[in-house]
Amino acid sequence: MGAADRPARILVTRLGAMGDVIHALPAVADLRKRFPDAWIAWAVETPWTALLKENPHLNQVIPVPLAQWRRSKLSPASWRRVAGCVAELRTIRFDLALDFQGLLKSAICASASGAGTVVGFEREQLRETPAGLLYDRRVLATSTHVVDLNRELAHFGDSEGPQGPPDFDLPAGDDGKELPDRFVLASPRAGWGSKQWPWQHFAALASRLWRREGLPLVADCPPSQTSVAARIQEAAPPGAVILHPSSIPQLIAATRRASAVVGVDSGPLHLAAGIGKRGIAIFGPTDPARNGPCCDSIEVIRASGASTSYRRLPEPSASMRACSPELAYQRLRPMLR
Repeated sequence: MGAADRPARILVTRLGAMGDVIHALPAVADLRKRFPDAWIAWAVETPWTALLKENPHLNQVIPVPLAQWRRSKLSPASWRRVAGCVAELRTIRFDLALDFQGLLKSAICASASGAGTVVGFEREQLRETPAGLLYDRRVLATSTHVVDLNRELAHFGDSEGPQGPPDFDLPAGDDGKELPDRFVLASPRAGWGSKQWPWQHFAALASRLWRREGLPLVADCPPSQTSVAARIQEAAPPGAVILHPSSIPQLIAATRRASAVVGVDSGPLHLAAGIGKRGIAIFGPTDPARNGPCCDSIEVIRASGASTSYRRLPEPSASMRACSPELAYQRLRPMLR
């Protein structure tokens, strides 16, 4: 591999989304341990840069304005932003680029950097197999969980592999919102509707927490996506649900303060797992062995006979609906005491 054996400058590409960026953090910590003197930069879509703030293993975070480009792809200004990002990547003269995403856009980003060696997963492990054409070296990872797969890539498939527990190094967050001293934090939205727990179930769980434990459910959501959290609040008893439209730094701070969390297979759950919070995770069409919380403090609830389909449907799957609010409450209750 030449200079990639002792790289002075390393580029990481994992452009998004929230949970996937968090799942790649331990791999970057492994890179720092392997190459303590290297300059390590991470190319990431602009909204997720907050997850990498003050990361001790990174020398540079390079925002990639793909969202702006998608919204106005014919705009000269958007093309200039993309061209400027590529120019910045090439200026650094990377010896090594690792693509943890396996999509064409991330592979193009790694290749466009001009890195001497571009490393990615084997084609059968890629979400978009043409991405593999842009790699100089491909790694066949054998782990089950996505965090461990990423760590294998950071070790180039070395037989010794990663050692020790994963190191997430998430930022402290911004404690800018007033919250009660004790509360349960829930983030009801997921990337696909089939991974979501019905909002009626969240409302029923909030009612149990409020009446039996005296604890409110803080329903977190992005400021532009408050409809589901608002439904939960309207259906629950007065005071049982607190709406929490938040930025990523505010979500991080709220997660750190929460007594426990209730999550689905989404970024906020993986954030809580990286922090090591207590709580429950409700899974349905995705496999918790591969995508579940990477910690022992969050208990996974999944209906018996749930189908691992990864089908991206607009409504909660039958297996998500089968997980009752009472079951969720009973699993959560010991964690609150």
